[in-house]
Amino acid sequence: MFDSFRQTLRDLMDRATPPEERRAGLARMKQTLVTARMGLEDLRAGTASTRTRLDAERRELETVQRRKGQAAAINDAETVALAAKYEGHHAERVAVYQRKLEAQDAELSIAEREVAEMASELKGAMLGSATPDSTIGADARAAAAEADEAAGDGARVAEEFDAMGRARARSYRDADADRRLAELKRRMGK
Repeated sequence: MFDSFRQTLRDLMDRATPPEERRAGLARMKQTLVTARMGLEDLRAGTASTRTRLDAERRELETVQRRKGQAAAINDAETVALAAKYEGHHAERVAVYQRKLEAQDAELSIAEREVAEMASELKGAMLGSATPDSTIGADARAAAAEADEAAGDGARVAEEFDAMGRARARSYRDADADRRLAELKRRMGK
């Protein structure tokens, strides 16, 4: 995803691109950024889920260790052996979840940096170059504002994603209505 974004940016910047192709390229870049931001939300949700599982396993491990200690205090060898078995299971799961969480945190960090770079590159592409704010025109300021929105918070991304979903659903409904109308006309002999 990030590679196609950067390739589109390079294509726009490396050659003299007609305005309509430039707009289409910027639209693709903006769409890619929206998708990447949604991917970040998925990564964050996965990390939170792993953190929740890790906390639950730690609590279970503590419970088993406490029960093992209580059984040892009353010389219940059978319960101590059973608790030791489950202590091993929970300790292993805790270790796995810790490694998984470390990997997910690292992946999230990398993805956040890449999305920030994408947002910055999109903003630069929409501006056309790195020009001070005082010298850019109204069109460039509007493009910069649009890029800021694209790089904005998750609510804006969600709104844009919802709008895209509604547009896609509308196009499907229109295509279905056209198909049904054509079928009806065919049946009526028109």
